[in-house]
Amino acid sequence: MKYITPTELKGKIEAGEPVSVIDIREKYELDICKIDALHIPMGEVAERVDEISKDIPAIILCRSGKRAIPVANLLMADFGYENVEILEGGILKWIEDIDNKLEAY
Repeated sequence: MKYITPTELKGKIEAGEPVSVIDIREKYELDICKIDALHIPMGEVAERVDEISKDIPAIILCRSGKRAIPVANLLMADFGYENVEILEGGILKWIEDIDNKLEAY
């Protein structure tokens, strides 16, 4: 399992590197705080997998990083994705390290 820190992800985004951030949290969680990402709730990933490119790294984002693990495993084991990473610490770590103006929950 590969992880990426919020600082590393921010650096890739700022450098213009192609990444696809997939936010698997529920809509009510996005209503509290969000970053620029494709929203696919965890329960819909398998049926919406065609929305996730295999050509660029897929960064899986959840609240703390725990829900991202089975989603990353699903993408790699069942759908053949090779470049999947988990945002270490999820949105909570992003808030802590990058943007403390977002509301933690």
